[in-house]
Amino acid sequence: MRTTQSLFIAALSMWIAACTTPQGTAPVIDRPVGPRAAEAPRPAAPPPAQQAAPATRTDTRGFYTVRKGDTLIQIALDFGQNYRDIVAWNNLANPNDIKVDQVLRVLPPEGAPQTGSVAPSQGTEVRPLTPSQPTAGAVPNKSGPRGEKRPYSDGVLAELQKPDSTGAVPAAPAAGTPARTEPPKAAEKTPEPALSGDDENIAWIWPAEGRIISHFSEGKRGIDIAGKMGQPVVAAGSGKVLYAGSGIRGYGNLVIVKHSNNLLSAYAHNKTIFVKEDQNVTKGQKIAEMGNSDTDEVKLHFEIRQQGKPVDPSKFLPSR
Repeated sequence: MRTTQSLFIAALSMWIAACTTPQGTAPVIDRPVGPRAAEAPRPAAPPPAQQAAPATRTDTRGFYTVRKGDTLIQIALDFGQNYRDIVAWNNLANPNDIKVDQVLRVLPPEGAPQTGSVAPSQGTEVRPLTPSQPTAGAVPNKSGPRGEKRPYSDGVLAELQKPDSTGAVPAAPAAGTPARTEPPKAAEKTPEPALSGDDENIAWIWPAEGRIISHFSEGKRGIDIAGKMGQPVVAAGSGKVLYAGSGIRGYGNLVIVKHSNNLLSAYAHNKTIFVKEDQNVTKGQKIAEMGNSDTDEVKLHFEIRQQGKPVDPSKFLPSR
């Protein structure tokens, strides 16, 4: 009896000891059940900061942002376009009302017709010059006061000079407007565009008789030819008149002729203009008379532009 009681006490002591010993908690695993149990676990989505940002469209080819002092005619000249085409491409109600930071299409949209397109002509002979009377479309010489006239100096040319990297040329700023300053650039020449077959077929002649008093350079967009008041100015090549008027400050009475889709010529400071816009002209045809409009001496300022960029006329004109 005593032995049984001792065994009972010992067993009771062991049971109490086992109950008071701390037990570790088994881990709880949440296992999926049902149809989704066979799916592999999905990786967590990356935080928003690591997601790629959408690409930003920066292609602005064929467009130009208007800057202070720009005019539509100047922009058209700098891109080798007819200003009326730019009016049509941008649905402008008033071509004289363009605003700073306004974005304009300056190259034709696909399939759009161009007013200034020129079909190249070959074998055109030089027409002899004969005295002629001013036509109804002639632009008379200025007789009133020229409140905005400035000497055609290096300073004026510097205001008209454009940064080549943009391909756009701002017009001279209005009186009282502080001149813009451009950051210095490396002294390197931008290669001129290659001539197309139509461009190479153009036979050029000199636009006027006289000596060259100013040559083409980085600060000079063309050449200046000295002459006499009323001396004939002729088309240097066959083409179509893109512009005839005095809407670009610093050029006076100006004629612009488009010879191909890439090349045009400009004739500035005329006394009288004898052609109208959209008129076809032949090489050697009298288009104006030399004068001193918007300059301080009688001369012809002559430019050749390729895709709107001024190029050296001596590389196109014959030797003399």
